[in-house]
Amino acid sequence: MPSTRLRTLTPLLAAIVLLPSAIATASTPADVLLSQGKPVATSTTESSSYAGAKAVDGSTTTRWASAEGADPQWLRIDLGQSAAIHRVLLTWEAAYAKKYRIEVSDDGTNFTAATTVDNGDGKTDDLTLNAHGRYVRFVGVTRATSYGYSFWEMQVFGSTDSSGDTQAPTTPAGLTAGTTTATSAALTWSAATDNVGVAGYDILRDGTVVATSTTPAYTDNGLTPETGYSYAVRARDAAGNTSGTSTPVTVKTKAGSGSGFVLAAAGDIAERCTSSSSSCAHVKTAKLVEQLNPAAVITMGDNQYDDAHLSDFKSYYDKTWGRFKSITRPIPGNHESYDDTPFKGYEDYFGAIAKPQGKRYYSWEMGNWHFIALDSNDFVTHDDFAEPPQITWLKQDLANNKKGCVAAYYHHPRWSSGDHGDNPDSTELWNIMTANKVDLVLNGHDHDYERFVPQNADGKADANGPVEIVGGSGGANLYDLSPAHQTTAKLLKTFGVLKLSMTDTSFQSQLIGVDGKVLDSSPTYPCH
Repeated sequence: MPSTRLRTLTPLLAAIVLLPSAIATASTPADVLLSQGKPVATSTTESSSYAGAKAVDGSTTTRWASAEGADPQWLRIDLGQSAAIHRVLLTWEAAYAKKYRIEVSDDGTNFTAATTVDNGDGKTDDLTLNAHGRYVRFVGVTRATSYGYSFWEMQVFGSTDSSGDTQAPTTPAGLTAGTTTATSAALTWSAATDNVGVAGYDILRDGTVVATSTTPAYTDNGLTPETGYSYAVRARDAAGNTSGTSTPVTVKTKAGSGSGFVLAAAGDIAERCTSSSSSCAHVKTAKLVEQLNPAAVITMGDNQYDDAHLSDFKSYYDKTWGRFKSITRPIPGNHESYDDTPFKGYEDYFGAIAKPQGKRYYSWEMGNWHFIALDSNDFVTHDDFAEPPQITWLKQDLANNKKGCVAAYYHHPRWSSGDHGDNPDSTELWNIMTANKVDLVLNGHDHDYERFVPQNADGKADANGPVEIVGGSGGANLYDLSPAHQTTAKLLKTFGVLKLSMTDTSFQSQLIGVDGKVLDSSPTYPCH
């Protein structure tokens, strides 16, 4: 949305609407402003300059704006606790809604319409409600302009259920950076105070909440060496009241490979859907990758559905996971071979990183780790076109490796409790992995998540074998599960992203769900 277009409501007039005298006209004298500074989620944003948080920052010179030209769009506010909601005040920018509704929810998932507007005119909307819930959501149904939806402020008034505690904690002071390594930064600050009690602190890295802490100290791990970061903290109480954000502190990690790094990984990613659909999972998994701030992104094939045409890569994958293209180390899956010219869309989209060493298989290194990216399509064709040179290359690559830890990734798993099941076509690859004491093998193909304990060539538990993880949970429609193997440590039918924490001598994996929760954590495995 061009920032130079004329506004139908100037910030000065908007400010008049937000004066305390206007707030005093809420439906009951006990009603207070509940939404300011609270966490916000959105369907889309036009750009980072128009983030959802700017709709609840109390300023009439900043605004939220959705992506242009698409319906529906939404903005959700988490009030922090359940409340009686009596009034919603929307201060529109020029891109207003002709039709929209206000919804409430107790859990942030199941919403009920509280009021509907069918004839919006772009003026300030002062809506009276009789609703109850923790989450309040604006849903734009029909745009009045060719732009998206945009408002200066969305204000929610009412009374909370916690005996009227509306006093926020004091702003934390004295934020200080302590010991900093190549991959971590230690933070401490002075404890905040509250009329009832401080429940915890949000830690913000470069403006985004990355963690919470119940004490005034936190160590942020998985950072990139020789990189600058800005940190701030804010306090919360049990009623959901949030303090102001502390004075930020800047930290620069030390040079060198460091003692570790974090990778994000998934396969089977982009269905042909966009953020306009609330069920579009690759939009959500891309947000997880962004939050992980990984040193590199690994994709385990089937990056784009259904036939991986270049036009589909540009329309879908590029809008989400494409944001990390510069740090992505991809491999193809079987769907990349379905293009009219097999693999053409994949190779045209990824360019040089699709074949960095002239083939669709290659190796790369980070820290004390050697990574091997393979094209397992060569081994599932059952014809004479499979490329024996890939096996020859693989054996030579492993023989030349000087790093202490080794990981490999390819699309088709040897072992799986998913819909496709065990794959005998990958037997030769798996046997090479076990014979060469590879530490970690990542796969996709089955649209689920499965982590195995270390196994030998026969699929029996063996501490000397690789850990296999099937991470086909990147966004493609999920498959039903079969009974788990005896060596299965965790099997889930869910979307999510693998967080891989790598050190010079070990690794540990976590599955992060689309709600940000850790759904599975592996032990820390030493490298062979």
